Amino acid sequence: MKRKNSGSLKKGFTLIELMLVIIIITALAAVVFPRFVGRAQQARVAAATTDINSNIAVALDLYEMDNGFYPATEQGLEALREKPASSPVPQNWRGPYIKKRPIDPWGNPYIYISPGMHNEDYDLYSMGPDGVESGGDDITNWEK
Repeated sequence: MKRKNSGSLKKGFTLIELMLVIIIITALAAVVFPRFVGRAQQARVAAATTDINSNIAVALDLYEMDNGFYPATEQGLEALREKPASSPVPQNWRGPYIKKRPIDPWGNPYIYISPGMHNEDYDLYSMGPDGVESGGDDITNWEK
């Protein structure tokens, strides 16, 4: 037997169905969201590590190849952007060796010391997320 629908058919979701969907989405978000919270900090640490061990290190090595020495501590990493006027003045400066001012992901300048206390040529590090030197989370170019 066929049933005839007498009246209009209402299409849509009931309140219970909507509530069920909202509960499922909330439960999924509660599981997934905590996994992503710590990722931003991990990304900043990875960026600082890459800067220290690759990007700035390569620029310093190019400076040294051109001039026969690394910039002095007093000249700092700015010597990679602009030719230093203070001693030792590089005679074969072919920079800029880096495009922008070397700032770590937390907005602090990288710390550069040459000759280094931990490495013969230079020490290069970031004070890390806490912004305090030797705060336990420093990112360095030497073994801890």
